[in-house]
Amino acid sequence: MKLRLSLNRVLLFFVITTFASVAKAAPGPEKGTTASAEAPRSAGVVADTVPAPSSGAEQDQVDELRRRVEILATEVEKLRSGEVESVELTDEQRRALGVAPSASATYRRKEGISLAGYGEMLLEKLADQNQAGARGGAATGLDFLRAVLYAGYRFNTKFLFNSELEFEHGGEEVSVEFAYLDYLLNKNLTIRGGMMLLPLGLVNEFHEPTVFVGSRRPETEQRILPSTWHENGVGLLGTAGAVNFRAYVVNGLKGEGFSASGIRGGRQGGAEAAANDVAFAGRLDVTPMPGVFGGVGLYHGGSGQGVTDQSGNTLGVSTTIFELHEQSQIRGFDVRALFAQASVDDAAGLNRALGNAREQPIAERMRGGYFQMGYNVLSQTSSSLSVMPFVRLEHVDTQNRVPVGFVRDLSKVGNFNAVGVEFKPIRNVVIKTDYQWITNETDTGRNQFNVNLGYAF
Repeated sequence: MKLRLSLNRVLLFFVITTFASVAKAAPGPEKGTTASAEAPRSAGVVADTVPAPSSGAEQDQVDELRRRVEILATEVEKLRSGEVESVELTDEQRRALGVAPSASATYRRKEGISLAGYGEMLLEKLADQNQAGARGGAATGLDFLRAVLYAGYRFNTKFLFNSELEFEHGGEEVSVEFAYLDYLLNKNLTIRGGMMLLPLGLVNEFHEPTVFVGSRRPETEQRILPSTWHENGVGLLGTAGAVNFRAYVVNGLKGEGFSASGIRGGRQGGAEAAANDVAFAGRLDVTPMPGVFGGVGLYHGGSGQGVTDQSGNTLGVSTTIFELHEQSQIRGFDVRALFAQASVDDAAGLNRALGNAREQPIAERMRGGYFQMGYNVLSQTSSSLSVMPFVRLEHVDTQNRVPVGFVRDLSKVGNFNAVGVEFKPIRNVVIKTDYQWITNETDTGRNQFNVNLGYAF
């Protein structure tokens, strides 16, 4: 409010001085006539009441002064009506903040409330037979995966709040994906606290359907980097030239939820989270040129959360995740690659404490990765339409190494290769369709055809 009043005073000063200039520039009333006693109240009134100048040079001067008054009057009216200017962020700035395009709405405002959102619907049709030729049951599903509302508030130049409220599966589940406060120490360093998306991989922070390629998120970023992954904590975000980083301290995973399929079930999601064990989650990226970046992510922390063995002893379970990622978007090409590895200490003790079957253990080490490439065939002819065929090659092994005394579950070792096309009639709407060849080492994989309809605003 103080800032708005100050701006009003400044603009009023310029309006007054401009009026004075207009009055000085315009010729006075002829002798014997009387000037209007009423002071002009707006730029339009000024235009109507200033007498016509006596020369072309004076006419140009008065026209220019009138133009300036109109601009100043418009700015004053904006301030009176409460309108707030917005600023656009570059892709590099959004990545440094760890927010997708729509999620960055509150950062684009100078103050006040911001609203944005996204949603996606997914059609999945599984093949009638698996790798071995065995027939499966009817498996065609159509699910409105999620409808999301971003709500934020920019208090001032230093403080802002940002949140994501998600309705999943047609409203069957409701959750908060993130809700945090940022304090901007300066233009290069920010403190963040609350429920935060962990800064690992290419999808977890940037999971809007118009941002990731493919109808379904990569399996590596669901089983080993369990997108969408959010926990409670506090951290720092910073930039230094072409380098940016995020470093958070959060509540740890809950090992009781791990399985032979990966660590996804260990997420606590900020809901009454056990914090006997905490963890560090960090990321470092380098952007050598616009559209190209690469980096590394690291997560390490306790995940026992007080779980005990059969003798009542507390297990010292911890989890470490390491990932490398790269993305290049240049002249219509979109190339992405990621490798991730997760390690679970004392996996043997955790398996025994949970009573897991010998053939379905939580692994000591899990690995996965993918390479993906697409090309927008209209990139050189259209700035609004996008048609991008793409291919993804992916391998996931959540049983890469298992504890002594346990046997690898080979159904969890497989490939998820896909070919498809992504169509964007406008930047905020996407239709994605692809075919996935899904195989594993027990020949039980089933291919599937997918279609995704997504939007973001």
